[in-house]
Amino acid sequence: MKNNDVKPTFLEIQNLGFDTKMNWNLNPDKLEDICLSQGIAKKTNLDAIAIDTGVFTGRSPKDRFIVKDALTKDNVFWGDINQPFSESNFNNLKTKLISHLNKKEIYIRNCFACAEQKNRINITLITEIAWSDLFGHNMFIRPSLEELKSFKHEWTVICSPSFKATSEDGTRKENFSIINLSKKEIIIGGTGYTGEIKKGIFSALNFILPFEKNILPMHCSANIGIKNDTALFFGLSGTGKTTLSANKERKLIGDDEHGWSENSIFNFEGGCYAKCIDLSFEKEPDIYLAIKKGALLENVGLKNNNEIDFTDDRKTQNTRVSYPIHHIKNIIKPSIGKTPKNIFFLTADAFGVLPPISKLNSEQVMFHFVSGYTAKVAGTEEGIIEPEATFSACFGAPFMPLHPMKYAKMLVEKIEKYNVNVWLINTGWTGGPYGIGKRISLNYTRSMVNAALNGDLNNVEYKKHNIFNLSIPRECPSVPAEILEPSKTWKNKDDYISKANKLATLFKENFSNFSTKEITKKSLG
Repeated sequence: MKNNDVKPTFLEIQNLGFDTKMNWNLNPDKLEDICLSQGIAKKTNLDAIAIDTGVFTGRSPKDRFIVKDALTKDNVFWGDINQPFSESNFNNLKTKLISHLNKKEIYIRNCFACAEQKNRINITLITEIAWSDLFGHNMFIRPSLEELKSFKHEWTVICSPSFKATSEDGTRKENFSIINLSKKEIIIGGTGYTGEIKKGIFSALNFILPFEKNILPMHCSANIGIKNDTALFFGLSGTGKTTLSANKERKLIGDDEHGWSENSIFNFEGGCYAKCIDLSFEKEPDIYLAIKKGALLENVGLKNNNEIDFTDDRKTQNTRVSYPIHHIKNIIKPSIGKTPKNIFFLTADAFGVLPPISKLNSEQVMFHFVSGYTAKVAGTEEGIIEPEATFSACFGAPFMPLHPMKYAKMLVEKIEKYNVNVWLINTGWTGGPYGIGKRISLNYTRSMVNAALNGDLNNVEYKKHNIFNLSIPRECPSVPAEILEPSKTWKNKDDYISKANKLATLFKENFSNFSTKEITKKSLG
């Protein structure tokens, strides 16, 4: 029996109102052939196909909504990120969306999220474009043939880039991504950016797991060493999360989304969704080698012979590739590890004032987790002429339906219970801010991370930072001592103090939106 003969949720799909030609659980080779034959993809020199997602090359956070109903009205942290949507508008829009898709041929995929089986959710993905289905195959956990035969319908994701909402539908614009947590449904329209599919499910898990199962969902990468010691890496884009979690001495659990249950860390996904801009074999060999047949490239530049130009950012800086996790050789199977021994909060501090490594106490863990700090540098966006602080609560605010302190308190409870070391790593600038100083050497950063993982920093002397109240190790193998103390790398100490005080003030102002002054005082001094 072929996968595309398996239709375990056919009646449920009919009950939703679908009545059109349905392609079930097609294998990636078939999906590639369809994309190429329809002229919506190109075969590249690395044997992966490349597609153009259209107007949208990233998520549209202002067009993401959550249905406000009896379940969510008192539990979701409503605001600019979690915007409410009425039940009636959702039902009407879903009916129109299904009617639109009934005029087309559709692709249906049954898949899972969450590698830990007892916490697994079943997903039925319904799309109008073959490459959206390929993305689902790559990114979600793929059922075996036996699991497909007994698959039970639970969550539904319906995605139609060609469907446009109107002013009467209650959306802001033509495009939308709307989560109905009570009905376990997600509808996406007007955008071809595949990341909306994955982040819709991630957002749902960020509500379900802590709310129903007391499991902490995390926007982080994870790996595991030869002694079964798990490490987690939190960080916003550009901080080195993927780079630092890729370690030839350690196996990858996952690169983006994980849950922390009572005794384990488990991957939510069955694949990776990596940035491609300026990618090279020398910089990221694991990702580069994963781009092969079965991978799906998005919005990359192509030369005349369909050779990939990873430096081409004319379409977007957010060029991407999705591939199943088994395209990476150095992985743990299944994607589950034990309770972590070390956690790393990564920040690319363009002010150049944070230490390259420091150890956090419980109050500081809560403070820096809720802060989720990094900095944009001058020239990355129009109007930015000096470093600009960026804060994203829990290192993933756009995907967190609950109040950030809910996640932060769960994290602190777990690190105290299991005696986990938590480190703040600055992968940004030293010797001055962006434009004056220089980026901290990746070799030094790797040495500091490895020293933390190996226990080399457990018995060294620490110094308190006067402004940030951080504990800085006085020594670290393979790292010059002067690098560890940021003020010593600046030519003018008064300039350093001025910049450091400015960043500390920004931290306090941001954190005041979430919690008490007492935590801020203990965290920053």
